[in-house]
Amino acid sequence: MTDVTALHYTEEHEWIRLDGDTAVIGITDYAAEKLGDVVYVDLPNAGTAVTAGAVVGEIESTKSVGELFAPVDGEVVEANQAVVDSPELVNADPFGDGWLIKVRTGDLPKLLTHDEYRALVGE
Repeated sequence: MTDVTALHYTEEHEWIRLDGDTAVIGITDYAAEKLGDVVYVDLPNAGTAVTAGAVVGEIESTKSVGELFAPVDGEVVEANQAVVDSPELVNADPFGDGWLIKVRTGDLPKLLTHDEYRALVGE
């Protein structure tokens, strides 16, 4: 089980967990709930350079289509193929098996703490 209080967050509802120089990135439970049932996920390929704030993927649900923003600069080292094959993982386990991409990065930009993110979404 992921300790969500130890993660970093963005205002675009992504979470980031550092694993050495790699940022594991997904969307929060709040975002997954607001999207509704996720039916399609489009992620960048390994080797893709990403820039913080730029759109790097798409998440489609029964309610809407949302964009995935890169929270960090770096290079995608892995996209979660399990989520592409079974998009419902984003809803079922957004902080675990529903992670989206791993990005090799340097310094993290200013991100939100768990408490700051929960205050942002009114929880």
